[in-house]
Formats: sequence, structure tokens, C-alpha cells
Amino acid sequence: MATLLYRLGRGSMRRRRLVVALWLALLVGLGLAAATLSGPTANNLTIPGTESQRAQDLLTEQFPTASGATGTIAVKAPAAGQLGTPEGQAVVKGITQEAATLPGVVGATDPFTARAVTPDGRYALIQVQFTESANQVTAEQRDAFEKVGAAAEAQGWQVAPGGEVIRTAPEFGSAEAIGVAVAAIVLVITFGSLVAAGMTMLNALIGVAVGMAGLFALSGVVELTTTAPIIALMLGLAVGIDYSLFITSRYRQNLLDGLPPDEAVGRAVGTAGSAVLFAGMTVVIALAGLAVVGVPFLTVMGLAAAGTVTVAVLVALTLQPALLGFAGRRVLSRKQRAAGGKSAAAADRGAPAQDHSTFGFRWARLVIRFRLPVILVSLVGLGALALPASDMRLALPDAGTEPVGSPARVSNDLISEGFGPGFTGRLAVVVAGDDQQATAAAVPQVTALVQRTENVLAVTPPQFSPDGRTALLGVVPKTGPTDPATETLVHDIRDAVGGVQGADVLLTGRTAIGIDVSEKLSDALPVYLLLVVGLSVLLLMLVFRSLLVPVKAALGFLLTTTATFGLTVAVFQQGHLADLVGLDTPSPLVSFLPILLIGILFGLAMDYEVFLVSRMREDFVHGHTAQQATINGMGHGARVVAAAAIIMISVFSGFIFMDEPTIKSMGFALATGVAIDAFVVRMTIVPAVMSLLGDKAWWLPRWLDRALPKVDIEGEHLRTHLQEQEPAGD
Repeated sequence: MATLLYRLGRGSMRRRRLVVALWLALLVGLGLAAATLSGPTANNLTIPGTESQRAQDLLTEQFPTASGATGTIAVKAPAAGQLGTPEGQAVVKGITQEAATLPGVVGATDPFTARAVTPDGRYALIQVQFTESANQVTAEQRDAFEKVGAAAEAQGWQVAPGGEVIRTAPEFGSAEAIGVAVAAIVLVITFGSLVAAGMTMLNALIGVAVGMAGLFALSGVVELTTTAPIIALMLGLAVGIDYSLFITSRYRQNLLDGLPPDEAVGRAVGTAGSAVLFAGMTVVIALAGLAVVGVPFLTVMGLAAAGTVTVAVLVALTLQPALLGFAGRRVLSRKQRAAGGKSAAAADRGAPAQDHSTFGFRWARLVIRFRLPVILVSLVGLGALALPASDMRLALPDAGTEPVGSPARVSNDLISEGFGPGFTGRLAVVVAGDDQQATAAAVPQVTALVQRTENVLAVTPPQFSPDGRTALLGVVPKTGPTDPATETLVHDIRDAVGGVQGADVLLTGRTAIGIDVSEKLSDALPVYLLLVVGLSVLLLMLVFRSLLVPVKAALGFLLTTTATFGLTVAVFQQGHLADLVGLDTPSPLVSFLPILLIGILFGLAMDYEVFLVSRMREDFVHGHTAQQATINGMGHGARVVAAAAIIMISVFSGFIFMDEPTIKSMGFALATGVAIDAFVVRMTIVPAVMSLLGDKAWWLPRWLDRALPKVDIEGEHLRTHLQEQEPAGD
């Protein structure tokens, strides 16, 4: 593999104008496709086959006029009892009529007819039914809906339009640019060269632009959730910069070793590029593996992110060598160029290590010297951070978690204030019989059973489908949609109506859907975690020809994951230090965060494992002692890995400052996970454990060594091939 990549790198550099032209042409073509073919993103997160989704499908079939998006308008009168006066009723009826005549609206329910008025005569709730689904409602229709009741507000009334129709996709802003700016500064500090930093950043940005353009071009035929493009952008930026950084760093090293630029590029792509390809494959496999969970929206998220990572790898292996060809020796700092491009450390890489005094070498020696206390303190510290994870609760986001002051949050809070929290998470019971008589006979029985269920505030009168075979009952809980008591209520209602004869009784509603999705993902989490850990052991066994190194890497990944879960729960669910991340309201974690986090962190953790441990193995194979090989691997790789980790942390942290709580929690979890994995697990625990294991770390049974295919990650076969050909061939 290294030899093939070596040729690819040299070829890309020699034909750099053609390579750059092809990538730019692809970017322009996909950009035009995205502008003309892109479709809307969706807020609905559903899982086919669940009871709530089957009920939704039945409602769409039997109540076609009610299958579109819904909106709610909460109205608060200036004084109690005002809704009982003719003037107050006229104001509310005027708001209702105004909403009913909006474009795309089927109708609006009069709150006095529907009895959606509080006993104190101060709050009213107007239900608005749209023709299209939430993701098909146009921006103009949404804006018109949000302006309903402006005349009443001028008279001192509070009018708050809300509901699923006003929830829109999160927008990109300056917060994400801060992360990119910090990454650029880190690159300049790492390389000491504006040209090297600029080339690396330009390469990554082109890759991200190509990946995102392709993703939006496909959105016309594939339904994307609102978070899928954000995740793809977040991950594409981070790995794109990191992969380019690794190749540029090796290219500079090769120049300092006295190689001509074309040979330096070839060897950089053949060695560091091999590690990039393997690391990228692990990320892609982990993300694509989300498909085994059987959740369509999660599969789309994983494939979208995997696509941008694939593009990042291809760009790093082809476009980066071409750009380096234009830069030449200017990627070196002025001091290095003034010294003739030579480094005092430019010695044969297989020779015994010299007395290096860089931080990486000093840190490795310190960790190895105190390896047992280091391991113990690290394990205790990560264990303490993981403790809050035992309290982790999962749910789909609702309007109550939106930023304070947003239209959805204002409406949600006003409904909770006037009617109680249960009105923001109402449930729906669908009764479907074989004929009108069966349905009519089952409805009173279902109503009585539901009313007797603990934590039910009210059950609305039934609505029948045109053929009379399906009935819909509304259920108002006493507690909010993310309250544990509401989850218990959902199961209690299903148990209570499960024995009704003559009709199918299904429970649905956004709250029930969220509970079903969360439980499905919770059940899939252990299976997916086992899949990812097993995959990591097999892949690293293939790369490092060892049994203990993969097991150690997998255990380190579990440490990273549990500590990250613990910190995320502590901040976003329990509310500790929530002000630091701009979180208004602590709430359960979004249900797909843990499983998505495992997939992404797995790939990123393997990145650092490969880049550090591959150099340790390389030196061990070339005759160094296990301890010296560990020191060499840390000494040569620590600076680049630290820079790569800081860049990833910076990019992910930029998303913490977005208003959307879901994206905020993802950015925090990924930034925290990378920090823990890179600096605590890979750069502290790994060298301590490797030195403790000694030669045993590289043991592999002979029969297994013969059975495993050879993967030349660090270019050992490439070096042999080049040594046999002097000068190096094309």
C-alpha cells in the first residue's frame, strides 16, 4: 500500500496543475448541483416499525387533512377573566381567523369551541393545521405564521406562535469560524511558516467544500435531518485539517533530511499517507456501521459524515501533494531555509535515538519513569469523570430546550405557564377497528382505561375518520415531554389498552415517538459498542502485528468514551457549569448523541493510536528496545499529535457557541472526547502501559501472524524498495 501511495504522491506533484484543475472543476460542478438540486432538511426523527410510527402512518392514511405540520398559538390576555368578555373573545377570534387564512393553512381551531381556555379566563390555545409537512413549509409561510397576532400585541396581549412548523435548521455563523481561525493559528505555530499553514488550511477547506456541496446536491433525493449537514461539516473540517497536517509535517521532515521535493512528497504520502488512509478508513467504517442499528435517520447522518471524511482522505492524498508541489521548499520556516534546509536531527531514522530535548522526549521519559503512579492517577481521574454517566437520560429535543427568547421557547413556556407542562407534550391514541361498529364500541372502553391511568390530566373527545373505522383521542399528561413520569405514562397506557378487544389501539404523538426512538437507540448502543470495539481490535491487530496493543487501544477508547459521557451528562443534563457553554436549560441528552459519539470518537481515537504507536513499532522492529522505541515514538509524534488534537478541539468547540442545544452538546462532547483521548489516554496512559508491557506488547502467535495479511502502514516495504533502487525510481 505504501508503495502505491508513494507513486500517487509523486504523480500528483508532477501533474499538479491537472490535479488542482480537476478538484476545482469537481467543486464547481457539485456547487452548481447543490444550488439547483438541493432539497429541504427534515426535523422529524422517526423509526419505522415502532408503535408510534405505525400510528402516524395510519393517521396519515385515515386523516389526510391532519397529516401536515401543526402549529400552536398561545394567547395571554392582559388581565385574568378578560377572555370571558365580548371584547376578549373578539380579539381571540380575530387571531384565529387571521391564522386560518394564512397560505398553506387548512384551518385553525377556535379555542372556545375546543375548550382550550384556562378557567381563569386569561390563556387560550389555538391549534393551526398546515397542508404540508414541517420540512415542506416555505420560509414565507413560516414568517407569516410567526407574525400572527401583531395587532393584538399592540393592545397589550401576548401572542406566541409555536409548534413544529417554526422549528428550522440551525444556521452557520461566526462561532464556527472562530474554531477555524484557532486551527489556522495552531498551524502557523506548529510549522513556523505561513505558506505551510496556508497550504494545509486551503487543502482542508477545499475538501470540506467539495464534501458539503456533494451532500447538499444529494439532499434533493435523500431526506437529510437538520443535524446531518452540521455533523458532516464538523467532522470534515476537523479530519481534513488533521490529515493535511500529518502529510505536510512528514514532507517537511523529508526536506530537512535532504530529499528533493518530489521524493519528499512521494515518501510523505507513502508513509504518513498510509496512516491517513488507514485512519480515515476506520472513521468511515465506524460511521457507516451506524447502518447496522437499523435507524434510518441515524444511517443518513453516519453516511453523510462518512462521505465528507472520504473526501478529506482523497484530498489529502492527491490535492495536498499537488499544492506542496507549488509551495516547494517554502513550507519550511525562514530559519530552516536559511540553514540550507538541513536539520541537525536529520539522521537515519533507524539509528539509535540521540539525546533529544524536545517536549515529546522529555514527557515520554517522565511518564515512563513514573508509569505506575501515572496509570493509577489517570484511571482514577477518568473514573471520577465517568461517574455522572450512570445518570444519563436520553430524549429527543423539544421546544422546552430551545434557547430562551426563541419563538419556539416563548410559545412553549407560555403554554406551560397557562395550561401546565403536559400540554407541550400531548399524546395521541389511535383506535382502528375492522368496521364502524367495532371502533365505536372500543372508543368508550379505551377512553375509560386511559382516564384511569395515573398521571393523565385529560382525554379529549374522539375524532372519527370519514369512514368511521379510525378514531383519534388526545391525551394530556400532567408532566412535560422529557419528564421520566411521562415516559412511565406512555408504557402504562400501552399496557392498559393492550387487552382491548375488536380494535387495534396505538399510542403516538411527538413525545411517544421520542420515547420510542430513545429506547430503540439505547437498546442498540451495547451492540454497536461491541461492534466498534471488536473492529478496533481486529484492525489494530492487522496493523501492529500484536495482541496486547489492540486490546490496550480498545480499553483506552472505552475510558475516553465513558469519561466523555460523564462530563457531557454533568454539564448538559445536570447543569453543572452550564453557563460556560451558554446552556439555558439542562435536559436529557439527545437520544442519538451517545451512539453517534461512539462512532466518531472511535475513528478519531484510532488516528492518534496509529500515528503514535506505528512509530514505536517501527523503531522496535529496527532493533531498539521496547522502552526506547516508546520514547522515540512519543518524541517524534507528540508535537504533531498535540497540534492535530488542538485543531480538532478548536473546530469542535466552535460549534458549542451555536444556539441549537443539540449541536452545542455534540460540539462539547466531541471536543471533550478528543482532549481526553489525545492528551490523557494516547499521550499519557499509552506510553506508560507500553513501557510496562515491554517486549510482550509486540507478541503475536506465529500462526496468526501468517494468517493476517501484511499492511505496510509506515512504509517498511517502501523503504526496502527504495534502498534497492539508487537513485529512487519514478
